[in-house]
Amino acid sequence: MQFVERLGSTLTALGMQRVPSRVFAALMADEDGRMTSAELASALRLSPASISGAVRYLAQMRMIHREREVGTRRDVYVIADDQWHDTLLNTDQVYGRLAAAFADGISVVGGTDTSAGRRVRTSVEFLEFIIKEMSGIADRWEQRGARS
Repeated sequence: MQFVERLGSTLTALGMQRVPSRVFAALMADEDGRMTSAELASALRLSPASISGAVRYLAQMRMIHREREVGTRRDVYVIADDQWHDTLLNTDQVYGRLAAAFADGISVVGGTDTSAGRRVRTSVEFLEFIIKEMSGIADRWEQRGARS
């Protein structure tokens, strides 16, 4: 439990909401990386409503996914063994949307002939660079795994 609290606190300090941070950490620490809402609520001493919001957020961020427990109507929340790789492959979900929002704003702030427009355009270029680089990092990680 100390690992869960420390990782959860670290993720919270980095900007993730507190409850999703703890849920993510609990799934990372779980032996098979699979827990029901009831198991998460019990392990973290949180309400079912808190767990519901947290797993919805984590699923939207593609940090976990939901599966149906075989033979029941219960959902199980699952984290991938190589979660960070999966997160990197989905950078377009975060950085791509942010870059698109910035790009839409260039004309609104007066175009690239203004200081604001150049600043916004630089943000777009940086985010596009990050997307490309993260894709390369993910590819190199996959190649590294093939050698191991």
